[in-house]
Amino acid sequence: MLSPTGWGALVGGGGLVGAGYAFGYPEAVVLGVGCLLAVAVALVWTGRPPRLAARRRVTPRKVARGDRAEGAVTLTHTGGRTRRGLEVVDRCGERPLVLRVPPLAAGAEHTVRYALPTERRGRIALGPLRLERTDPLGLARRVRVFGPGEGGTDALLVRPRVCPLPVLPSGTAHHVEGPTSDTADEGSLTFHALREYVLGDDLRRVHWRSTARTGTLMVKHLVDVSLPHTTLVLDTRRSAYRSEDDFELAVDSAASVAFAAARSHFPVEVLSETGTVLRTDGTGGDDAEALLDRLALVRRSEHASAAGAFDSLGQARRRGSLTVVTGTGDATGLSALERVRRRFDRTVVLRTGGGAEDDRHEPPALGSDVPQLRVRALDSLPAAWRREAVR
Repeated sequence: MLSPTGWGALVGGGGLVGAGYAFGYPEAVVLGVGCLLAVAVALVWTGRPPRLAARRRVTPRKVARGDRAEGAVTLTHTGGRTRRGLEVVDRCGERPLVLRVPPLAAGAEHTVRYALPTERRGRIALGPLRLERTDPLGLARRVRVFGPGEGGTDALLVRPRVCPLPVLPSGTAHHVEGPTSDTADEGSLTFHALREYVLGDDLRRVHWRSTARTGTLMVKHLVDVSLPHTTLVLDTRRSAYRSEDDFELAVDSAASVAFAAARSHFPVEVLSETGTVLRTDGTGGDDAEALLDRLALVRRSEHASAAGAFDSLGQARRRGSLTVVTGTGDATGLSALERVRRRFDRTVVLRTGGGAEDDRHEPPALGSDVPQLRVRALDSLPAAWRREAVR
């Protein structure tokens, strides 16, 4: 197809030829014919589609915010003639990435590498890959869009940054190796779910009624509730944060607290005013990774109050630690914390971002025994968190 320049040359050349004949200007006719010939040569130049195979690699496919990620497109010329004027266009989200390709001889292979943007969390769509061939004057362009399996669409998951934190002491933590144990005190075990019998299970825990109904030997899965249980409320309201960077810092802080517990195979529950974000019981080997994957997709909400995040916390008996992560902006609804904080062994509030002017304002009253930690950068969180852990 013709480019805008090509269409201009075509229309201009036709006009010059017509005007030259009409008014007797042979110079205009020659110039117009030259324009038309240039357009014709450009169409012939780009007429035959290049025979190329393409594949894309993304390394790594999951990356922490701010870390390096790289895309690589490998082109293999499967035709019989050298191809010039090739250009590869890949899309990264809404942004096009133009990659120059040198002349490719028959059977030659060329790899183009490029950095992917990782400044913001989320799932970044890549592709589809487009191969464009233009003539030297840029008058015509042939575009080929690669389909699935040959450089089509792909994705990069940018997850929150995390820093190493200890788990806040809560409960009695008799068994630090995980949330289930065959040797745990019976008083610290509670029913969690039914599962199929595994060789070595205590036969006293067989659930005979379910076994008779399903025809499969089922046992009761018990969990040790003496282990630290981490409940985290992430305030995602747009009005709670002064800027987008403050919100990203809040997600990073929440991810660090929850990741520390999930990595230790302790139960974790993450909530926001929009509902449950993720709940793990500590029995899954990839709970920590699943937590980061889910928090990578959290977005700011337009809710006016944060009270909805605390509603479900008052519906059942709770224990362990409660961490609330919010900003230095609107605090509407945070007073609902007072209704539920007595259900937990300890409660901590993290307030992220803000500037020096926020220090002159008193933080919202959330109870005299509820510590409120200011976090201006993720690097400052470990020191403040460790002081709270030993308090």
